[in-house]
Amino acid sequence: MLTELNSIKKLSLHLEGKSNLKQDIYTNTFNALSLIKKEAEFMVKDMRSSMMNRKRVIPLEINDRSDFEFEMKFGGDVLIFFMHSNVFDLGIHHEQMRTHYLREDPNRRFCGIIHIYNFLSDSFKYQRMNDSGILIGRVFINIDNHFFIEGRREMNQVGISFESDKISSAKIRKMLMASILHTINFDLPSPPFEAIQEVNVMDFASTLDQMQIKTSKKLGFKFKAEEGNVF
Repeated sequence: MLTELNSIKKLSLHLEGKSNLKQDIYTNTFNALSLIKKEAEFMVKDMRSSMMNRKRVIPLEINDRSDFEFEMKFGGDVLIFFMHSNVFDLGIHHEQMRTHYLREDPNRRFCGIIHIYNFLSDSFKYQRMNDSGILIGRVFINIDNHFFIEGRREMNQVGISFESDKISSAKIRKMLMASILHTINFDLPSPPFEAIQEVNVMDFASTLDQMQIKTSKKLGFKFKAEEGNVF
């Protein structure tokens, strides 16, 4: 009986410790999302005041979508910042696991994640449900409030060290600038002629914007993860 009570106590302490760890990481991640939104609002104001042509209004705005996501609109693009509500283990094969920082404390390998997706503004404006977005980056935040970024080339060039960098306004602003730069330079290509030469009557009966022709910045139609590391 005493052995069973000891086992239950150990199990309870393990549950309590793991739950507290994940709750603290969740809080860090939620606060990071709030900071990203705050910096995005500052950037929108700075960008608007820096534009030369006051007569032509270029879309620049921040909108809430839920407690866990917001969107940043600029030009013909939308960046959606989405926080997953769960906490993840980086896993033993992740490249960050080779660092002394993670080997020193296993709890540091658990992270909350904020995803950054790029969509076309018109996809939402005209409710083109077949259009798709592209993941351009992920922000990982751990118990120490340290973070790193996985993403496209511009994102990886921000210069973030998981071992030494904590979430800060300066680092977040660099990440936002890299996200916007990648999006502006990633133009929409025309889809191959063969891919859209056939349209059925049901599709054509609706407006062109509602047709089942998928639009995204990846080859002009629906994006799927490439083999290997897409980043």
